[in-house]
Amino acid sequence: MNNRLRKIYYRLNSGKNSKPLYFATSILRMLVPRRILRSRLHDKLLGSVGRDDSDYIFDRVNYYCKLERSTPYDKDEWARRAVPIGEQPAVRPKVYWYDAMRYARWFSPSLRWVYVPGDVSRGMDVPTIVKSRPVGEDGMMSVLLKLNEVRHYIYVNDKTPWREKKDMAVFRGGITGPRRIANRKPFVERWFGHGMFDIGVINKEFPQWHTPKMTIAEQLGYKFVMALEGNDVASNLKWVMSSNSIAVMPRPRVETWYMEGRLIPGYHYIEVKPDFSDVADRLTYYINHPEEAEAIIAHQHEWAAQFRDTRRETLISLLVLDKYFGIMR
Repeated sequence: MNNRLRKIYYRLNSGKNSKPLYFATSILRMLVPRRILRSRLHDKLLGSVGRDDSDYIFDRVNYYCKLERSTPYDKDEWARRAVPIGEQPAVRPKVYWYDAMRYARWFSPSLRWVYVPGDVSRGMDVPTIVKSRPVGEDGMMSVLLKLNEVRHYIYVNDKTPWREKKDMAVFRGGITGPRRIANRKPFVERWFGHGMFDIGVINKEFPQWHTPKMTIAEQLGYKFVMALEGNDVASNLKWVMSSNSIAVMPRPRVETWYMEGRLIPGYHYIEVKPDFSDVADRLTYYINHPEEAEAIIAHQHEWAAQFRDTRRETLISLLVLDKYFGIMR
């Protein structure tokens, strides 16, 4: 297949979420008057009380928003940066704004926040709404919302059993920007051309490694999929964990709504060293121990499933903002 046909094929079969559908749905949501949402907020939040899964819900709320009233921060600096949510500019990337306002519009437009869109890998110095944050103490001021959902939250219906897939790991991704170069280039340099890997870099700046993009369905023909952090997290991790392939990666250093920081090595994914020196050995081990590999896949499915209850996800999102606004008043 020549490059032109390959591009057309990829565009039609990538397996990613539809951006036009996402924007159409988001615009329709924005047409719902704020007063209707605000009139329902109290009952919506009250619905979290007495549920069978209420402990689970509030555990997640407190994980996403680790702030407490006693948390020290520079209140004057926060006040200088904060804006009323009703006046929040629709800055690009606009998908972040649509996702943030999907939940913020339930609250009074006079409430104030500090909101930073985009890929964030650093910790915040004042309480801030973000998509991503460092795992651990450096992320204490960063309050997570489910932002850029259209790109990151892809789930697949993978019917091919793990044992019927190729005994290889696949990687397709970009290597542009300091973090992507740091997180991905060492892997490509070490293993490109090795028989256990199908590796391709989609940037033409690296002609020695450049290959066309590969659809999600094509990548799922492999037992293992490399999930390497980019500007923040590994964007493919969600669909890999809903599949019958296994995510392979160093321990996450950045996390999102998906709670990457809570994933357990050897249970939810195959952990490899940050320098990738042990990847081939780790793959060989699981190829020779298929029962352990299939146990990881079952745990991946359990983890991915918890984010697919849309009503509960909305409730948790509103509770996160309710906690944030309650502390910041």
